[in-house]
Amino acid sequence: MESIQHNLVNAFIFNEAKKGNYESGDSYHTVLTDDYFICSVADGLGSGPIARESSQVIPQILREFHHETIDQLMYRFNGLMLQKRGAAVAIFKVDFKKKTLEYSCVGNIRFYVYRKATDEIIYPLPVMGYLSGRPQKLRTQLYTYVENDLFLIHSDGVDLRNPKAMMRKASVPEQLYRDILESIQTGDDATFITGSLLK
Repeated sequence: MESIQHNLVNAFIFNEAKKGNYESGDSYHTVLTDDYFICSVADGLGSGPIARESSQVIPQILREFHHETIDQLMYRFNGLMLQKRGAAVAIFKVDFKKKTLEYSCVGNIRFYVYRKATDEIIYPLPVMGYLSGRPQKLRTQLYTYVENDLFLIHSDGVDLRNPKAMMRKASVPEQLYRDILESIQTGDDATFITGSLLK
């Protein structure tokens, strides 16, 4: 379990390759600065090295261009998918000063935010398909967040029957992480990240 411990965000990360494979076709990358937190998950089509080649576009871009907008980053991801298998990609950016969370996704990656104060679940719908280098429409969505909002993002290798109920039950992201770990059977590449926004 990899973790991020910060006064503005806590997160716990699980990433595992499909059984029999040395490399996961899923990739993730996080960026944490004084002003913002960015988290992205990519699920390369297929599995093993070919899938990983596509999903590794995400950390490659984010290391250099994380200061850009979500849309600019998604278009960069898409541009580098040419001549590759392609990938489902989700990315969100938390702006600590504006108290906003911006999210964009193409493909079958799931993202939830649970607001304890109002017992509200935010579940933005993704754009269907995957990034392949072809022209791509985006549906970037902007939300405000409040202290102690809980988030969960996961690839389709993580099969959850009722993620909303699990989020309501868990009081902190580490508990949600452990609950998910106990409930899933991963035969495929699997990635999930649980976290909370603290201030």
